[in-house]
Amino acid sequence: MIIKPRDLAGVYEIDLSPVFDSRGYFKRVYDEEIFKSFGLERHWIQENHSLSVKKGTVRGLHFQFPPFTESKLVRVTKGAIMDVFVDLRIDSPTFGGWDRIELTDDNHKMIYIPRGFAHGFCTLTDSCEVVYKVDNVYSPQHEGGLFWMDESLRINWPVTNPIISNKDAALPSFKDFSSNHGGIIVN
Repeated sequence: MIIKPRDLAGVYEIDLSPVFDSRGYFKRVYDEEIFKSFGLERHWIQENHSLSVKKGTVRGLHFQFPPFTESKLVRVTKGAIMDVFVDLRIDSPTFGGWDRIELTDDNHKMIYIPRGFAHGFCTLTDSCEVVYKVDNVYSPQHEGGLFWMDESLRINWPVTNPIISNKDAALPSFKDFSSNHGGIIVN
């Protein structure tokens, strides 16, 4: 397992480094001691699994307001996605910055996203399965989101005409989020 920081503070790319033999491979997807050595001590309380049937499906950009902000540990078990995350931490030097990573069932990578980020993804293949751990409970009263194609963020998505839920299509812009909330103070 190789963990390396990304450009946005607190985000880590994790290479699961499978060991292959004639039977297939073995890979460790979580090791508390290794994570602890990077300061990534989290108490994971939920693991979620989503299936997106069609290529070009966009989910997000989602987050939860305090006190229900959540860290995520995201990986793909089938297919491929472009995973996107936006820094909403008001005290962060990269506030409003975004990054992305391709996660596939073949590249054996995960992404660790700390509290205070909006998160979403676009499927690059049909039948994508995404598994992610979170370290806080889901609270419908505290859910928030940003419009996936917000002009001010200029996220370089790999799709122009996505399959998207009505709820996600109606999410506010980053500008509206900033004027109404300023940002997120991570708990």
